[in-house]
Amino acid sequence: MQANTEKHEGINGVFSSQEVRKVGTGTTMRKTIQKMFWFCIEDRDGQIEVQPLNVHYVPSGPKKKISKDNFLERFAPEPELYITDVFPKMRDLNKTIAKAERYRRNKEYYSAEMEYNNALRVDEENVRANFGLGITYLERGEQHKADNIFERLVKLDAAFEEEHKHLFNEFGISLRKNKMIDQALVYYSRAEELAAQDEHLYHNMARAYLEKNDIPNTLRCLIKSLEMNPRLEPSVQFLRWLLSRGLVPEEKKPEVARMLQRSEDAASAVPAGEGEGAGPAGAGESKQPA
Repeated sequence: MQANTEKHEGINGVFSSQEVRKVGTGTTMRKTIQKMFWFCIEDRDGQIEVQPLNVHYVPSGPKKKISKDNFLERFAPEPELYITDVFPKMRDLNKTIAKAERYRRNKEYYSAEMEYNNALRVDEENVRANFGLGITYLERGEQHKADNIFERLVKLDAAFEEEHKHLFNEFGISLRKNKMIDQALVYYSRAEELAAQDEHLYHNMARAYLEKNDIPNTLRCLIKSLEMNPRLEPSVQFLRWLLSRGLVPEEKKPEVARMLQRSEDAASAVPAGEGEGAGPAGAGESKQPA
């Protein structure tokens, strides 16, 4: 099964694989064939990303990549299943999540909760629905329910993929603002493992560490943020704020001064009108860290 787009052509659709398993022992042993269905997409490097379909015929659960040769040897196309079941179910699921997100933006939190839960009944590991429901609970001040979502999200590697960056930043900020500081730090540490190349992540980690009055880790994260992007203005302002409050230890002042000078040099090297801001909505917070 092939799918064409303007930018990339490759495998994209539903495929099946078969596995022979032995059941029983001795004279009662017999062989059975187990058939599994997968949603498969070819990336630009020619690797095939495969994700199992759940009982509702939507892609769910962990993804893995295999070589194209291995894929073509083991997987068979299922175009009819994709057209009659999988594509309609995926479309309906996305519509449900989009409706929930509209309700949340409009602060209609109970309607949002209902639609997110409808989505999770179809795909309990759906990243957008889990994040959306968690943020909904936090915005309603229901920390116990939000904590249950937090426990689920930190176990999902997919929650920290690049495509969900704005969501995991928003959720982490919401945890901190609801004084769930320990959860926020566990969550950020998990994000650091899986998405370490993100200056906004380190900026937000610094905010959480400041809430615990952990100045060494606050400075460590801010400096890491500015090492990645010396023009990240919220981190520059945060560092200056720490200096103005006398919170930077004497032994760290030379390093902080060097980092601020580096940031000033980077900012002055950018032509007028081309400087970087704080990034996408939800990625960074306001300049004032208190």
